[in-house]
Amino acid sequence: MAWIITKYLLTAVMVILVSELAKKSDKLGGLIAALPLITVLTLIWLYLEKQSMEKISNHAWYTLWYVLPTLPMFIAFPLLLPKLGFWPTLFAGCIITTASFFGFALLLRRFGIELL
Repeated sequence: MAWIITKYLLTAVMVILVSELAKKSDKLGGLIAALPLITVLTLIWLYLEKQSMEKISNHAWYTLWYVLPTLPMFIAFPLLLPKLGFWPTLFAGCIITTASFFGFALLLRRFGIELL
């Protein structure tokens, strides 16, 4: 139980750290948020919990493919925010990401990579 609490606390600290840094510096907050901190923590947790190397490797592999369709949202968000406001832009970003993900998954299927 202590292990799970430690995992939650360390992961939460990372999210809070990024949001606090973003308040002080847009660039530094963006840089830290762009780092794959959660993925690195997840890889560490999987390793420490004695998951197979194949499982850890697969996690990194699929993370690569799942990150790419999120990029259009980061392009659209700053463009839509002044026009729509925060909540509609956030909702639109979720729709863009979902559509990008499904389109990307269909594209990758042609190359033998199954994401769905």
